[in-house]
Amino acid sequence: MLLHDANGLKIRGHLQFGLNAVVERNLFWDLAATTAPGSGFDPDAEWLEGYVKPGLSFEKQIDTGAVLYGKLSAVASYTWGTDAFDTGDTGATTLEEAYLAVRGDMGSGLSYDVSLGRRELTLGTGMLIANGATSGFERGALKFGPRKAWEVAAIGRLSSGDVTGTVFYLDPNELPSTNGDNELAGVDVRRDDSNGGYLGATFVTVLNSRSPYPQIGGPPVTGAREGTNTINVYAKTNPFEGSLENWVFTGDAAYQWNDDFDLRSWAGRVTAGYTFADMPWTPSLTVGYQTFSGDDPATTKYERFDPLYYQGSPSAWATGSKSASTFINSNVNALSLALKVQPTKTDTLTLRYAHIRANELNSPIQFGQATRLDSSGTIITGVTNSHLADDVFLEYSRIINRNTFLTAGVSVSVPGAGIEGVVGGSAPTWTGGFINVVVNF
Repeated sequence: MLLHDANGLKIRGHLQFGLNAVVERNLFWDLAATTAPGSGFDPDAEWLEGYVKPGLSFEKQIDTGAVLYGKLSAVASYTWGTDAFDTGDTGATTLEEAYLAVRGDMGSGLSYDVSLGRRELTLGTGMLIANGATSGFERGALKFGPRKAWEVAAIGRLSSGDVTGTVFYLDPNELPSTNGDNELAGVDVRRDDSNGGYLGATFVTVLNSRSPYPQIGGPPVTGAREGTNTINVYAKTNPFEGSLENWVFTGDAAYQWNDDFDLRSWAGRVTAGYTFADMPWTPSLTVGYQTFSGDDPATTKYERFDPLYYQGSPSAWATGSKSASTFINSNVNALSLALKVQPTKTDTLTLRYAHIRANELNSPIQFGQATRLDSSGTIITGVTNSHLADDVFLEYSRIINRNTFLTAGVSVSVPGAGIEGVVGGSAPTWTGGFINVVVNF
């Protein structure tokens, strides 16, 4: 919304709001009935969540030819009812974006862009650096996740042609109740082709952290994340000609180490997509496999991958649909299929399937909550069978108009032998659905 445009100054207003209705049955395969029978956790839930995000941005052309720009926004969110994590009837209003920046040309084909403040930043494919803020819990709007901006982001970019280098310092906007005092810094270099392909690499180091790492058969190690280094290489092909026409391939690989904590871990993903360009509704099918190392019980080294602040949506780095609410991207792998069709220009249907397994048995899967005693009093961590779940998710999206978007979905997660081994018998199928509307000006 353009509010002012004169004398080299543009001021725009921004407004986004949404409402989401969610129903869940047998949440987390009703594991709480076995692992925490005294908690009173209800595996069936219905809730309504909403948010509003107003903001102002500006651009000012200055005498040197550079452009000074910035943005200020806030998020107010609330959850009515009790959500999947047993929290509800709560919400918060928080500052979202608040940054100043300057961009311009340096000559010889070089350009720069420098900013400081609360701002969104996604690097690569979102494998490590994407989600700079946390929603849900005391802030409300768990599923929507309307907060994205880092609490502090110092970002510098230098570009020449199709190559861009980025240096960054980041402090995530964490929940007050679970603030781990995390601080990150690093560099990203990527080359983008005009046809859509890219090749890049990100290095990120954890400068400060109180966040714990779970360990096998013992309490979490507080502050173990501090000093963790990660390098991620990512790539996507340009469109092919001839026999590979309509194919696209992507790849990510990451290696992680921490000399202070003796950490060595790895992760990766490959995908292959094909578009049936001559068929009605233009179907596209994508097959992917992603894997994240777990801590091997047979070694003294720590091998559990830390996914940092990844983009956890089904179209990005979620491991499964429902299972993504249970497992973070550590000690899991998933074979996935996604079939997308477009009956009209405004309607899209996507069917997703994921077969999810653990990489290491008797090793933490998420944060170590599944550590328990068996009937003989032996401490068990993780699962004793690698098959965790099979998830199916059908999503429908409609562009109502240029400002209004509707999304609805139903999903099912069938527990595998690993999950059923935790409960010592048959576990129920976890089902659910949602419908939401988002309006964006």
